[in-house]
Order: sequence, then C-alpha cells, then structure tokens
Amino acid sequence: MSSSSATTEPLFSASHLSKRYGESTVVDDLSFEIASGECLGVIGPNGAGKTTTIRMCLGQSVPDGGSITAFGLAMPRDSLAIKAQLGVVSQIDTLDPDFSCAENLLVYGRYFGMKSGQIRERIPALLAFASLTSKATAKPGELSGGMKRRLSLARALVNNPRLLLLDEPTTGLDPQARHLMWERLQLLLQEGKSILLTTHFMDEAERLCTRLLVLDHGKKIAEGAPRDLISQHLEPDVVEV
Repeated sequence: MSSSSATTEPLFSASHLSKRYGESTVVDDLSFEIASGECLGVIGPNGAGKTTTIRMCLGQSVPDGGSITAFGLAMPRDSLAIKAQLGVVSQIDTLDPDFSCAENLLVYGRYFGMKSGQIRERIPALLAFASLTSKATAKPGELSGGMKRRLSLARALVNNPRLLLLDEPTTGLDPQARHLMWERLQLLLQEGKSILLTTHFMDEAERLCTRLLVLDHGKKIAEGAPRDLISQHLEPDVVEV
C-alpha cells in the first residue's frame, strides 16, 4: 500500500492558486500537478498568467490564495529546500556578462553551496550537453541567442535538479536554435527529469509535453494531452503564408 501511494504522489502540486495586482486578477483559481518524469506545458497568450504562475512556483511571488507543495515540502515555508531541487530558465537572460561560460556555471553552482571541485567536475559534461565545449572560455556577449539559451539550460542543471521550470525557453530563437533546444529538453525527459514549461507555441507543446494546460486571463480553460486538445479545439488544416 505504502509503495503504491508513494509512486502516485505528485512531484509538484499547485492547488487553487490566485494572484491579484490591484483590481486585476492575474491568476484565477489555478490547480495542477506534475508527476515524476513528466513535462507539463502551460500555454496561452501574453497576459494569460504564465510567468506569474512560474514566479509563485519559485516563491518569488506570494499567492493571494491557494497552496504549493513540492517534493513533500510546502512553499513558502520550505522555499530554500524546494529551490535546492529546482532548475530555472527564465525568459530574460540572466547570465553574467563578465564571466566566461565555464565561470557562469561555476559561480551559479556556488549559490547551491556546492564545492568548487564538485562543480568543476560537472562543467565539461554540462558544456558538452549544451554543445558549447569549444566556447568554455567565451563570454556570453560572444554567443548567439541560441547558445545563450543553451548555456542558461546547462546552468539550470548544475545542481542536478529534480524539476526544471522553463519560462518560454525558445521565444525569440530562430527555427534551428529552437530545434536544438528541443533536442536537449527531450534528452532530459528521457533521463527522467520533470519539466514545467510555459510556451507560446503549440508545436513546441506537442513535441515536448505529456500534458498541457491552456490558460486565458489567468484561468485554466482546457487540460489534456496536446494531441487530444488539438483534435478537440483546433481546425484540422492550417495555411501558413
């Protein structure tokens, strides 16, 4: 009994989240769970509440209602213990421009209390994963947009997190860079990592996500497997010009 209940326990759970700014409700009674090894996608237009949801999941913004639990811990009470097991890639580039690619990884690992030797052991594999081995001594200003995003992903993996929170990780990238990023994320899923992914792109959600939440004005308006949502809600043919 105990072993079966443990396997069904979600890795991450958000229950009835709400967030208001003044008179505006940005997230409205939103609930979702993430199972171990699952990629949960959150899709919706600008202003749908995706980034605010991520911020609440990270403890950067306190919900006006509802609760968040992760790894059997509660946010915000256990926020430090939860964050130690998270990896984050934000929409905005937060790489340090004064450090090389390798140094960015080293400094970030220290935020988790990792020893320098321990981080240095991980750096070659992380750079190889991001296809940036030849750029170890390059600074972020010398990298393309896609390279910067892959470095941000490698940095998010430095603490070997159980759950990755990715806020529109391919927005602004060209098609080739998007595909390279997708390949990396698929590798992580094959390794058993769990991912919460916000996106604008249905093709991205279809390729990566086990389940998908559709948000509009902070409300969940649909939930299901991407293929099922496409067949239920979208026209069968699309013309691109």
